[in-house]
Amino acid sequence: MGVFDFIKEAGAKIGIGESQDEKEAKASAASSERAAEMAKRIKARKAEVAKQERQEKLDETRRARGLETYVTKLGFDIKDLDIRFDDGLATIEGKVADQETREKIILAVGNVSGVETVQDSIEVSDAGDEAELHVVESGDTLSKLAKEYYGDAMKYPVIFEANRPMLKDPDLIYVGQVLRIPPAE
Repeated sequence: MGVFDFIKEAGAKIGIGESQDEKEAKASAASSERAAEMAKRIKARKAEVAKQERQEKLDETRRARGLETYVTKLGFDIKDLDIRFDDGLATIEGKVADQETREKIILAVGNVSGVETVQDSIEVSDAGDEAELHVVESGDTLSKLAKEYYGDAMKYPVIFEANRPMLKDPDLIYVGQVLRIPPAE
């Protein structure tokens, strides 16, 4: 008895084991299948992302139109009103007669849920003094703000009127709301 050497890939193919070519062919086929599956997943993901982006754009357009409708319903006199909305940023364009109307429109839009920032491109015909803006904190009342800004708590109606029509009741303000505080007369 002895040990005989043979060439592994030579000889009759009787189905026991695979040749190197067969192994490479299977590996290549498996690799091709994985690549095809990966390409299919990538294509599906791109389609999903594109769909989400279209939906976001549509939602933002609807949001912008809703803000325009809101400003119009408040009765502000603004010509060529155009509001765009993108990721919490509302951009307002138009033309108004005075600074007060400009500020009220900015506050009306800015105090809507979901609006984080307002970019103002409103043209003002008669620019006047700018009002201070106050972010309402816990415990604030219009009387307290009137005392703070004007030295007289009984001047709260000045602040209330400066923020109409957004404010309907002087007792209904909320934390985080931004209010106009006009200059003392």
